[in-house]
Amino acid sequence: MTTTAQDFAARTTVYSERLDGWGSLRIIPLVPAEDIGLIHEWVSQPRARFWGMTEKSREEVLEIYEFLDSLDTHHAFLVILDGEPLALFQTYEPLHDPVGEAYPARAEDIGMHLLLAPATRPIPHFTPRLATALIRYMFSLPGKDRIIVEPDSRNAKALRRLEATCFELGPIIQLEEKEAQLGFLTRADFEDIQELPAR
Repeated sequence: MTTTAQDFAARTTVYSERLDGWGSLRIIPLVPAEDIGLIHEWVSQPRARFWGMTEKSREEVLEIYEFLDSLDTHHAFLVILDGEPLALFQTYEPLHDPVGEAYPARAEDIGMHLLLAPATRPIPHFTPRLATALIRYMFSLPGKDRIIVEPDSRNAKALRRLEATCFELGPIIQLEEKEAQLGFLTRADFEDIQELPAR
């Protein structure tokens, strides 16, 4: 089954923003059975090697996202801009995730993963503007005051993005599937920044 722009329009929106010069940005829940074609296409490309699914079949990826969909502590979303899917966005509760065993996790923490879709057109300052919107969404959630990220420590592009979006880099930790670089952004620091650079 292929998801269409019309299908996305009918989805529940958990967060939306009107971005000047871009259009309407929406965060919608991923529906694994409907979105698997799109997601498998994204995660199986060489550019997504740090996502860890390049060798997985469509059925294996579907099984992973159906499992995530069954959890109350982990959530997967699509980021949609004027009907076009631009990113796979995931949040999780570090206290209920292996990363929570590698640092002093708190109930007020929220973890995130972000995979950008292959670019179909140039969008100026895309990553920092998207990051700003996603951060605003996460800090709109009750009780959350710190965002945690843990990209692969070899992923130089992701580390540059973290620094560009004002995350404070923490220690490198060992997870089962990777050596990861911890990064943190507090609500207070984000409010001090107001808008990320290059907006």
